[in-house]
Amino acid sequence: MLEDEGGLEDEGGRARPPAGEAAASAAATATMPADAMATPADPDALLADPRALRCRQLTLTRGGQTLIDRLDLTLPPTGCSVIMGPNGAGKSLLLRLAHGLIEATAGDVRWGPDAIAPAHRLRHALVFQKPVLLRRSAQANVLFALADRGLSRTICEARAQAVLVQVGLASKATTPARALSGGEQQRLALARALAIEPAVLLLDEPTANLDPASTAHIERLVTSAVAQGLKVVFVTHDTAQARRLADDCVFLERGRVVEHAPAPTFFAQPRSEAAAAYLEGRLYA
Repeated sequence: MLEDEGGLEDEGGRARPPAGEAAASAAATATMPADAMATPADPDALLADPRALRCRQLTLTRGGQTLIDRLDLTLPPTGCSVIMGPNGAGKSLLLRLAHGLIEATAGDVRWGPDAIAPAHRLRHALVFQKPVLLRRSAQANVLFALADRGLSRTICEARAQAVLVQVGLASKATTPARALSGGEQQRLALARALAIEPAVLLLDEPTANLDPASTAHIERLVTSAVAQGLKVVFVTHDTAQARRLADDCVFLERGRVVEHAPAPTFFAQPRSEAAAAYLEGRLYA
């Protein structure tokens, strides 16, 4: 577990389904009607998969202010679910609630059939907008994330080397993590998450303030991970990025889900004025 100012960055391993099965499931999800995406016809079948997220009447209040307001949301167990919305809509808070880093004031969070519990953080990974890196080499950062997984040193070293190759940082293995560029640091954070082969990957604006080349590299890694069966929940302000990555889109406003639909439907025919204005770059109050 890796500490940061906002809580813990926990990463956990879990076997992935075959890529073909994941791709077929993602394709089926992408063609679901908007209403079916928001409220599945058979939620019990959907939620049998431990990668499926369900929030019911989720509420978070701080200092007398309601930040997440009776939020209802069901995310499918495959594909990339993109969460969008204006500043202060509750996107990052929703990720932290879903990961169990903060406790809700009221309501319910479930992964599959089970209520959120510390064990889920062993099977999930959360990558923050600003990488949280140890004062060690790039490879040592990855090895630290694997240290409590019950793996042999040989396996840990082999896996660390493999993910550094995967994210294009093999030549930086011995470089101090904090001496890397911003894009390299974020790729290292992603490598650290992927090393423990999580079932779910939560990404909180991982490409914010990165150059186009670094952004493209991270997007390719996300696309590849989804194709291999990893469930990704991706927060972004970038509508072009959302169009490239999303299988389904969630639009938040004032701590509530205003809209949730398959990506093609959301971008072509947003049903809410708030989402339409956001996508068009119009001011909306």
